[in-house]
Order: sequence, then structure tokens, then C-alpha cells
Amino acid sequence: MQFQLFKANARGVKDIGWLQSNFTFSFSSYQNPLRNGFGLLRVFNDDVVQSGGGFGLHPHINMEIISVMLNGSMNHKDTLGYTEVVEKDWVQIMSAGSGLRHEEHNVGTDEVNFLQIWIEPKLQNIMPRYQRRYFPEANRKNKLVTIVSNAEGADHCWINQNAQLSLGYFEQGGQVTYRFNPVNKCVFAFCISGQTEIAGQQLNERDAIGIWQTDSFTVNCLSEARFLLIEVPVNH
Repeated sequence: MQFQLFKANARGVKDIGWLQSNFTFSFSSYQNPLRNGFGLLRVFNDDVVQSGGGFGLHPHINMEIISVMLNGSMNHKDTLGYTEVVEKDWVQIMSAGSGLRHEEHNVGTDEVNFLQIWIEPKLQNIMPRYQRRYFPEANRKNKLVTIVSNAEGADHCWINQNAQLSLGYFEQGGQVTYRFNPVNKCVFAFCISGQTEIAGQQLNERDAIGIWQTDSFTVNCLSEARFLLIEVPVNH
């Protein structure tokens, strides 16, 4: 097993008032040649949007874009015709494909906190698509739940890449073993809250670890913990 730590205090930071961002990989004003992604995971931003703030209409092309809502209420409006509001425990995806534009704003009174995740697509210039699913935390306790995969299904979102995203929410002392899908995969594990131990490394809140060259690993929860696992191809 090989691994790389991504500590919370080593992330790039951007604060423009209405938006506070923490960048694990190079993005926007944060450019680090040693942090240009992990496998086909290209962007992992931990964003906080203040009430009334938001992103105006802007384009995307040929990228799988995933939002995991941790707090607050944010709208989504796009050129495909969707007008939605997503809140805590919702997950939304955009397969940008040949191109779309969208906007999103904090439409509530509380701050929005969401994880913005970009994964390179498997196929280029596909027809763009949008999807969202609800994963209430009360239904996920002491479980590892698939929220995104490459397979169509009613219980999760699906994207244009051989990838899988899973949310874990476990009591102190809980543990779960994650088994890789076959062939050339790596996993980025992010501790949302609490403390976990993976590959002999303690992860505190907002720490992450990248793992490869193994077929499985175990997440041990040193406290009540919430975490996200992102499995992606190592390369094309």
C-alpha cells in the first residue's frame, strides 16, 4: 500500500467575503505544481458561501462535477432547464459533456458548506446531464453508502467515469473495510468531521489521505466520524 497525506492546514485558502474556499489541489488563485490532483480527481474544494452570496452564470465543458451538501440551502439553475434547491444531505452531479452553463447561490439564512469535486470524464463531448439525490443522515448511521457511481440506478447519482463516491457516518469504535474495484484505481479519503485512522495515519477533521497499490483498506473511527471516499482511475 502506498499513501499520501493531505492535511487540512496545508490547503490553499481563498477568502473574498461571501466565499471562503479551501483548495486541496491547484484551483483559482491557489497554484501548487505538487498538488494538481490525485488520479483523475482534479478538484476538491471545501467551500463556504455566505447568505446571499453565490456563483453567477458560468460555463463548464467535459468535466464530471459533483456537489456534496454539508450545510445550508443552495439553488441550482442551468441551461438544461433545471431549477432546483439542494440542502444538507443532497448530492448533485453535472456531466458537463459538450457544454452547459449554470448558476448557484445561497438562498437560505445559514451559511452553505459544500464539497465541490471535479473528476475527468471517460468520454468527451457527451450530451450534458444533471441529477440529484437525497441521502438523509438518519438512514446512513454505521453504514458506508454509495452516493455516486458509473452505473445507472435509482439509489445514487451516476457519472461519465469509472468512479465511485461513498459517504460514511459511524459511531466511535466503528470500522469498515473498503475494497477497490479491479484495475488501476486509487482512493481519496476525506474526514468531514471527527477522527479516523486509515493506513496507520490519524485523520482529524478536514484531513485527507490518498491510497493506492492495494486492494483494500480499513477505516477505523476514533470518535463519531463522517467521511467521504472517492475512488477514481489512477490514469486514463
